[in-house]
Amino acid sequence: MLGSLVALVVAIPFTLLLVLVTSEWEPLERLDRDVADDLHQEVLGNDTIEDVLEFSSTATSPWVFRVVVIAVAVWLWSRGLRRLAAWALTALAIGGLMGVVLKLLVERARPKFPEPVYLASGYSFPSGHALNSFLGVGILLLVFFPVLRRWRKVAALALGTAIVLFTGYDRIALGVHYVSDVVAGWAAALAVIAGTAGGFEVWRLEHGLRMAGPTEGLEPESADAMKE
Repeated sequence: MLGSLVALVVAIPFTLLLVLVTSEWEPLERLDRDVADDLHQEVLGNDTIEDVLEFSSTATSPWVFRVVVIAVAVWLWSRGLRRLAAWALTALAIGGLMGVVLKLLVERARPKFPEPVYLASGYSFPSGHALNSFLGVGILLLVFFPVLRRWRKVAALALGTAIVLFTGYDRIALGVHYVSDVVAGWAAALAVIAGTAGGFEVWRLEHGLRMAGPTEGLEPESADAMKE
């Protein structure tokens, strides 16, 4: 219940954004269109940037992050960290399902340009790349924080943030998503991570374990098992 409450609080910005998108609120529509047009013009005709963005689109696809998290979960399970592995897979599954359901519910069309840089199928809201990059990075950070020293935590957080931000930029610059699609993907992923992590913390308290701080990772006691 606490995990659901945390997810609900975090999901408030997402819900507001969803309402604005579905109601076609003019200021948001104008912002989305203007940013999409500006970035599209910067990329159009620049073969180098187009190649980089297209490669990035493949490298940061949802299934890349899913495969990485699943592989880490299998490794955690082999180390005896089954609760942590189960959490990682649960958060991944909930986030993936949420993205698919929201796309089908909203049915927002992707941006259209006379000279498209890149073509993508399916609906636009929320961005699956943005959602799964945030979700995958967030899961990995919470899993591995216990074995990272302070400066390595900062470096990992900086690298993860850069990956998430560049993924979002990539989707808009390629002309396959609006800004609101990307932000919605991030917000949905944050809600999933917050809700499932909150539920995990309740489980820890019920088993006599202290609450873990945000920089300690989800299960600080897992450090020894990971280092073996």
